Amino acid sequence: MEMHAGAAAGKSPEERVALVGTPNVGKSVLFGLLTGTYATVSNYPGTTVEVTRGNAAVHGRRLVCIDTPGINSIVPMSEDEQVTRDILLAERPVTVVQVGDSKNLVRALLITLQLAEMELPLILDLNMEDEARDRGILIDTQALGRALGIEVISTVAPERKGLGELRRALASRAAAVPSAAVRYHKVIEDYAGRIAALLPPAAGPARALALMALSRDETLGPRLRCALDAAAVETIERLRGECERAFARPVGTAIHEARLRKARELAEAATTRVAASPYPIMRTLGAACMHPVWGACILAAVLLGLYGFVGVLGAGVLVDFAEDAVFNGYVNPFFTRAAELLVPTQFLRDMLVGPYGVITMALTYALAIILPITAAFFLAFGVLEDTGYLPRLAVMADRFFRLMGLSGKAVLPMVLGLGCGTMAVMTTRVLETRRDRLIATFLLALAVPCAAQLGVIMGMLGGLSLTAFAIWIGCLGAVLLLAGRLAALIVPGERTGFILEIPPFRLPSAGNVLLKTGHRVVWYLREAAPLFVYGTLALFLLDKAGLLDTLKEALAPVITDFLGLPREATAAFLVGFLRRDYGAAGLHALRDQGMLDPVQTMVSLLTLTLFVPCLAHFLMMIKERGLRPAVCMFVIIAVLAVAAGGALNWTLRALAIPLG
Repeated sequence: MEMHAGAAAGKSPEERVALVGTPNVGKSVLFGLLTGTYATVSNYPGTTVEVTRGNAAVHGRRLVCIDTPGINSIVPMSEDEQVTRDILLAERPVTVVQVGDSKNLVRALLITLQLAEMELPLILDLNMEDEARDRGILIDTQALGRALGIEVISTVAPERKGLGELRRALASRAAAVPSAAVRYHKVIEDYAGRIAALLPPAAGPARALALMALSRDETLGPRLRCALDAAAVETIERLRGECERAFARPVGTAIHEARLRKARELAEAATTRVAASPYPIMRTLGAACMHPVWGACILAAVLLGLYGFVGVLGAGVLVDFAEDAVFNGYVNPFFTRAAELLVPTQFLRDMLVGPYGVITMALTYALAIILPITAAFFLAFGVLEDTGYLPRLAVMADRFFRLMGLSGKAVLPMVLGLGCGTMAVMTTRVLETRRDRLIATFLLALAVPCAAQLGVIMGMLGGLSLTAFAIWIGCLGAVLLLAGRLAALIVPGERTGFILEIPPFRLPSAGNVLLKTGHRVVWYLREAAPLFVYGTLALFLLDKAGLLDTLKEALAPVITDFLGLPREATAAFLVGFLRRDYGAAGLHALRDQGMLDPVQTMVSLLTLTLFVPCLAHFLMMIKERGLRPAVCMFVIIAVLAVAAGGALNWTLRALAIPLG
């Protein structure tokens, strides 16, 4: 799940400041500190996929800050990298604040050198200075600044250390185009100059564009075709081909190696190595999270912790109090009596406080059932984010995803899907190929429950045994593996590699976790809760029109005969398309009413988990992948969900496995 600041319009293009850097270096933290606008801060790559903007007042100077997606190179390998490159070319910010990782200076300087070629005024902010110091890495920022010809600042963003210095640099317009330059092989320099001579000033920085063209940046084609006539574009293609024939290896590789040599030279001159911190406990624990054996044990402990915190505490203690003591004890009786006295017609009374009433059903579901569970899940999820556990989980899960023919990088959208599937579909842009994006989108819609839905599911499982929890996890994993294997065989294309930056393992910041949890709860109340009202109104109108009973009868062979569920469960599946957590809340209510036995609870939970994505998720699938692929996925998912639920129903009843 991700929340974005509202776009802010600057007075002029000269007031734009872009935050640029590799994933997971703290751009979003600094964005929030500079603008006072909340953007989701997660301790794993891929969070900032859409562009976030916010106003910043820095010592009397008003700026529009742009939080760009994380990049590893200006030559894009994924859609999010292309977004950042296009922002830098099109908007030409007055200042670029490059946020780098102090622990990996060479990697940061690789991007610095590319930004220098783009002739962008730059301030280099080396973040996470404390973590670098713990590893025995000391960076002389003044010496590095002199070598680069720009201002270099050291920060520790969560502690606001160095933030004042960064603000002063922005206010004083200290940004300058880096003077450090890379000299390439004479053949590359020759052809880069010849291509640059063909480019008009309006196209952008000529040398940078020429080097991108020689590096075979295919995303550059539309920009060149807009700025040049067909003959000039053909000439550039010819020159690139001639340059490639002069090398025994790709020109892009030679360009990268030259930049890497220069970055290492600059980093070595500015870095001093001292003894590392004598307390490697967190590093040892972080490494254990990725160990084949210990990592599996830690994952099991994490799942049990989630089961207890969200399933037992959130869905048990908190929901019982909110639903029974508050809503059933005071809220619903009060509004029922008020409606009987003040509302003149039975139709309106039923709409407000009837079986499908806005107050008695929608608000009870949204506030008494979903909200406590969701808040507990958001809190636990925030702790996992802040520690740095999630990218380590991605490394562990890489072995599983390779069985499906996917890059391990696909784990990142899956993890984000546990927050919000709609946002997770957008993060599939971090995957390099259309094949991987299609398969990841399909698996997200099929088998990754969002936070609110997962919270209700875990709450219902909390009333069963650990055996039931293990069966649900096992069935979900089996369906995910089988569907992924089949999709990998059907969808054409090759699997890409898996490269992931692993952040330090650290103790979570209570303030950061509570801030994220609070904003996510606000997001839920603002964005998700109103859909409960719409869903209830839809059910109310269907019921009044007699269509709900008709639908129940039409679906009875599937719901009652094949899945073994009561007819009343039909409504939960129908509104599950509007909001999957709303459908889960309907099942939760049926269980509370004693209408679902343990086997039916298990079958309904598995079926709903695998059921079609919610409306917002489906619309995002259409936007990102196209109408035809989205509709095909929708139909396949519906069939797989029912088939898996029916198979589980027959298996559990045949084996008589104790679940209660």
